[in-house]
Amino acid sequence: MSTLRFKALSELPFRDFRRDNHVQVPCKLSDLYCTNVFSENTMREYLAKGAFETIMSAVKKGTKIPREIADQVAVAMKDWAMSKGVTHYTHWFQPLTGTTAEKHDSFFTPIEGDRAIERFSGNMLIQQEPDASSFPNGGIRNTFEARGYTAWDPTSPAFVIGTTLCIPSIFISYTGETLDYKTPLLRALQAVDKAATEVARFFDKNVEKVTATLGWEQEYFLIDSALYQSRPDLLFTGQTLLGHASAKGQQLDDHYFGSIPTRVMNFMKELEIECMKLGIPVTTRHNEVAPNQFELAPMFEEANVAVDHNSLLMDVMARVAHKHHFHILFHEKPFKGINGSGKHNNWSLSTDTGENLLSPGKNPKKNLQFLTFFINTIKAVYEYSDLLRAGIASASNDHRLGANEAPPAIISIFIGSQLTNVLDELEKIKEGKLTPDEKTDLKLNVVGKIPMILLDNTDRNRTSPFAFTGNKFEIRAVGSSANCAEAMTIMNSIVAKQLTDFRNEVEALVRDGLKKDEAIFNVLREYIKQSRSIMFEGDGYSDEWAEEAVGRGLKNLKNTPEALKCETDEKFIQLYEELKVFNRREIEARNEIKLEKYSAVISIEAKVLADIARNHIVPSAIGYQNRLIENVKGLKEIFGDEGLQEVGGEQISLIREISAHIATIKRKVDELIDKKAEATEMEDRQAQAEAFCYRVKPLFNEIREASDALEMLVDDEMWPLTKYRELLFTR
Repeated sequence: MSTLRFKALSELPFRDFRRDNHVQVPCKLSDLYCTNVFSENTMREYLAKGAFETIMSAVKKGTKIPREIADQVAVAMKDWAMSKGVTHYTHWFQPLTGTTAEKHDSFFTPIEGDRAIERFSGNMLIQQEPDASSFPNGGIRNTFEARGYTAWDPTSPAFVIGTTLCIPSIFISYTGETLDYKTPLLRALQAVDKAATEVARFFDKNVEKVTATLGWEQEYFLIDSALYQSRPDLLFTGQTLLGHASAKGQQLDDHYFGSIPTRVMNFMKELEIECMKLGIPVTTRHNEVAPNQFELAPMFEEANVAVDHNSLLMDVMARVAHKHHFHILFHEKPFKGINGSGKHNNWSLSTDTGENLLSPGKNPKKNLQFLTFFINTIKAVYEYSDLLRAGIASASNDHRLGANEAPPAIISIFIGSQLTNVLDELEKIKEGKLTPDEKTDLKLNVVGKIPMILLDNTDRNRTSPFAFTGNKFEIRAVGSSANCAEAMTIMNSIVAKQLTDFRNEVEALVRDGLKKDEAIFNVLREYIKQSRSIMFEGDGYSDEWAEEAVGRGLKNLKNTPEALKCETDEKFIQLYEELKVFNRREIEARNEIKLEKYSAVISIEAKVLADIARNHIVPSAIGYQNRLIENVKGLKEIFGDEGLQEVGGEQISLIREISAHIATIKRKVDELIDKKAEATEMEDRQAQAEAFCYRVKPLFNEIREASDALEMLVDDEMWPLTKYRELLFTR
């Protein structure tokens, strides 16, 4: 291995992984569950009955919490937290940076007589005031208008990290605009609750509430911390901008579900312990497809809590990884040529009567309920597929979408051949009233057989960005670094809108004289006809599908600027305004933030790539070339001009080849710097993002090709960057 690229490692203290990474796991993880959470059971213990009931009503029904109750909750929360050694509290929120944020304040309060007490009031619990202008706001707030507010979200429980009480909160500007991911999600969840409850009551009058649920699957890479520090591109961008593929990658499929390395297992054990304490119900761990790639997944939860838990998990993973001398990579495509990472969002709807609305029942009535929510979800995605595509767009996810391990950028829905046959049968029903025989045949022979159909329908289509997987829909295109709230806000908003339209159409047909079941069948039949183009059972990676999709009227939004251009479509603005999830200004601001972030990411990558290429790659290549030149000079002295070509021809050819690659890098880096400067000067955010996408980013590959070619020519001892074989196969 190169002494150049590992010279910094010699200064690191000796690490005994057998000692440092040993994790003592308790006999039962369940004993640790929620021990660091101000959970329902903890509230029962610390709160008076009236205060507890008020909080539960706020959580389940959205009722307001009186100030005097907030004071009681604050005291109880402080007492509980201090029993765990807590000294500070923070409103833990999710600004549009893509990470979580927190400002710690102490319980400590000086009082008269040179004394002090620990104080935490209802006012402190309910609200804090961080600087809003220092977070992305899309022009909503000027720098001199810095005030913003965080406000307690009682529907997500407080928790303890170290010596800090963390209070999940929303984040809004002084004038009330949303500046975070949580606020619009809560609004979307409220909208889908209302719309879905009204439709669910077509089938069960006892339904009072519908809850959106989410089960996420988090993929990630683990890289040795020292090796991570040796790569400037990983350090600053989260991905390798340069690097020739290792001879062995994932070709043998031997890593997927393989034996988990001991050092990684110790990391996973400690991570699971910390997750249990924080109430994150992780149940699954395994090796993923690529070397050093892994996955973790929990049981499904209420969507808001699940989103908070995923954001919290990403923070906890980084801290635990550091203790085990690992670094976590959440970038969607940190290594070229091998599997990238996603975050599958498994979404469903559940009632307060204990039913999953996307799961069939034991009788035709329950199966008709299933079909209603199933088909309405398909229709919602059909109507708003471009919005869903925009919601998962990012500079890092662009590397992954369409590759061999990820869904394509074309939004389509996979439901399996058997359910497709069910929809075919439903589409055949005649318009208007059904005869008793027709209704019986439909309910018994089509609807009645759905449970058995789903029992056998276990196939999964990995090439589909949106797939039905038995009792839920899986949004497979969400990126591993993304906040789940973005996709969940869109998903619940579009389904809320669709279910509202469905209810109105059914009730109109009932007023015209149809029975309720007949009206439902009639509306569902039309939805199936209208949504046919988005249902696809084949290979989403194929060129044929890309051509077919165009014929079906589906958009292939291949990159983030293309996808984000659709986000401000009037149709989508009207959707959000109607549901009160966003107003027009918030939509425009968020779109501007995303475009600005895209340009900033590509700009940083361009700077890092130019620096590495000019200051690391080229000097190393020239150094090796000089060695070859000295070798040729020596051969010439021995063999003369006539014999040089015979004994030194290969060296001369290699010198020329290295020179050509160096020239390419120099020329393309100069061009990259010029194009980046031009793009940076643009004031229009959409035009700027397109310039970075179409003029700057393509140069990355040209520089990389020349650099990777040099990696295979230059002496391994002289190569300045840690190689793929070293990054991906450490244990």
